[in-house]
Amino acid sequence: MGNKQKKKKFWSMKMSADGKSGDIFIYGDIERYQFVENDTTANSFKEDLDALGNVEVINLYINSPGGAVFEGVAIGNMLKRHSAHVNGYVDALAASIASVILMAADTIYMPRNSMLMIHNALNFVIGNATELRKAADDLDRINGSAIQSYLEKAGDKLSEEKLKQMLDAETWLSADEAIQYGLCDVLLDANDMAASISDELFAKYKNVPEALVKETEEPTGPSEEEMEQRKKIAEQATQNANYINDILGGI
Repeated sequence: MGNKQKKKKFWSMKMSADGKSGDIFIYGDIERYQFVENDTTANSFKEDLDALGNVEVINLYINSPGGAVFEGVAIGNMLKRHSAHVNGYVDALAASIASVILMAADTIYMPRNSMLMIHNALNFVIGNATELRKAADDLDRINGSAIQSYLEKAGDKLSEEKLKQMLDAETWLSADEAIQYGLCDVLLDANDMAASISDELFAKYKNVPEALVKETEEPTGPSEEEMEQRKKIAEQATQNANYINDILGGI
């Protein structure tokens, strides 16, 4: 047991030297299960968030293609309940449930070359007609939770009708478009961060921008260490696939 390699968390936290602010990084896929002690779950996220103490400011940095819906909803609600002012930064991509987590921020910042992606909940279901109808009802309830998160942030800049159309279409928003719809507060200069790519998750999406697809085919920026990390994430997603076929998937 002592020699077992620790799995890399999809997030990390650190406190500033003065103890008044804390940084949270959500990079890569958002996971659902805790097969071993070092796997990441909403519960382990909460333990580390509590360990930050009574910081006045939380800086939340996101570069994620999404993942497990209930873990993401729980994380977002933890951030909403925290007394600190939360600044949310999209370092490159906040897709799917990662974009819902972002909505928990009091102020959202996006570089001009970063993106949000929003869509309806996805599910893998095997069963009879009754089970399939129940799964559809469950997805409607999950969609309702996400819709509330987006509308609370957008205010009068985005109607529920328009939002539902965007969710149905699986919409990839530029920073300028996110500002237009009230899902971002501040535009920043473009940066050189590469979007977090998950082949397993992106395969589920219909409208992945060509620029991101090209990035996966012809990587130009990631270091050797980053490429190895991405490989491990993809391998882990493959190993977990059998566990999630009958569980609600990420939105």
